[in-house]
Amino acid sequence: MALPRFFCPIPLENNTLITLPKEAAHHAGRSLRLREGTRIALFNGHGGEYQGILYFNEGIAQVQIDCFIEDNRQLGGNITLIQALASGDKMDWIIEKAVELGVNRFIPVAAERSVLQLSGARLEKRQQHWQAIIQSACEQSGRNTLMELLPVQHLKNVFNTTGNTDLFVADPDGELSLTEYLRQHPILNDIGFFIGPEGGWSQKEVELMSKQGAIKIQFGSRILRTETAGLALSSASAAILGWI
Repeated sequence: MALPRFFCPIPLENNTLITLPKEAAHHAGRSLRLREGTRIALFNGHGGEYQGILYFNEGIAQVQIDCFIEDNRQLGGNITLIQALASGDKMDWIIEKAVELGVNRFIPVAAERSVLQLSGARLEKRQQHWQAIIQSACEQSGRNTLMELLPVQHLKNVFNTTGNTDLFVADPDGELSLTEYLRQHPILNDIGFFIGPEGGWSQKEVELMSKQGAIKIQFGSRILRTETAGLALSSASAAILGWI
């Protein structure tokens, strides 16, 4: 049975006694009602997992760490999901599932046709909310490094951060299917997908992506929703390239 896992953003070291931060302590003691002596796992997002025994001392939760596991449970390559802002709670769901599927980096984009518009304090609050979702999803899925979340930005700025990433955009007029392209380029190790909002990318945005070298690929004969497309592309690519 899997150990209870907690994100613990403090320095961790084997064979030490550490005090759990307030949020992790509350989750362990109040939410999960774990008993003293329970074996738990901790990770701080910098790689590896620490295991130890949980103790309670005058209301303070402490862990005697006695084991370090180096495995980060990552994919064999890097996937960047460049997701146009989606309405409602769709972004929460996309981010959570992207973590579970092993996506390395997530770039939210304020697209021309995005229904959701964020700015100021509301934007800052939403970024913090998404970061909390990433941490929680890592706890659940067993990942020991956090998916990188970049700030919400306009499409034109995305290309300043993608570097040598091979970029793709699903397009019915693409010359090759995703499967065909990836099988012809089996040594790829850093790929990224542009996922449009509910209304799709504007023609201006499509032209910009093409100008910046994004490759148009086909992905089936059906139209996928914005909350489905990126996850399906990421999962299929990881399987085709043997990264799982």
